[in-house]
Amino acid sequence: MTRPLVLADPQTARDVLTFSGRAARAGAEGVRLQASGGVLALSAAALAPQSLFDHTPTVLAMRIVHADPELRCDLVVETLGETEDPAQLSLPETALSPAWAGIAPPRAGWEPVGSIDAHLVAERAQWGISAVAHGTPAGAGEEAVRTLRARIWGEPDDALLGLPRGVAFAAHAFGFISGAESVRVTASGRWTRLAFARGHVLSRGPAVTGLTPIRATGASTGSGPDA
Repeated sequence: MTRPLVLADPQTARDVLTFSGRAARAGAEGVRLQASGGVLALSAAALAPQSLFDHTPTVLAMRIVHADPELRCDLVVETLGETEDPAQLSLPETALSPAWAGIAPPRAGWEPVGSIDAHLVAERAQWGISAVAHGTPAGAGEEAVRTLRARIWGEPDDALLGLPRGVAFAAHAFGFISGAESVRVTASGRWTRLAFARGHVLSRGPAVTGLTPIRATGASTGSGPDA
C-alpha cells in the first residue's frame, strides 16, 4: 500500500484531505476510498452501531471527486498525508476493517421521497449539538457519552421526514450545508440518501426489534389440550 493516491489536481487533493480531517473530528472510524474509471468515492461513518444490540442507525457521509483514470482501489484508511506532488496523497502502510464498511448502500433503485430545506437540516443539527452538550453531566464516562449521542442522533425527527437526526449531524460535521438549498431525498430498500450540492448523506435504519406475530403453519387435527 505504498503507492500514492493520485488525484485529478491539487485542489481535489486538498478536498480529500479536508474530508478526511472532518471524518476524524466527527469520530468516524476511517475513510473508505473506492476508485475506478477516474472517479474516487470517499465515505465515512458519522454514526454506526458499536455492538450487536446497539440500534444506532448507520449514517454515512459521501463525496465524489475526480482521480487518475488508472487509479483502482477499495480500502479504508485512518489517515492521509501530503506529498511533494500537490496532486498526490500518501497512504498509510495498513488498512482498517471497520464493521460499517461491510454494509454498502445500493448502487441503483433509488426512488424520490421528497425534499428538505438545507436551513432546516442546519437547525436540527444545532439542536442536537446543544442537546448533547447540555445532556452530558460533568465527569461522564465515554460509555455514557456514547449512549447519549446515540439517543439524540439516532432518534427519528419529523422535521427531517422521519429520518434519524444523525443525518443532520453528518451534513453539518462534513461541511455539506452551504446557504439556501433544497436537498433531494431518495430511498432504496432500507437506505435513504440526502443529496447536497457538496456531498451525500446516506442513512440505513436500525434493525427491527421485538417479537413478530406468530403465523399458523398448518391446520391442526388433534382433539387434545395441545391441539
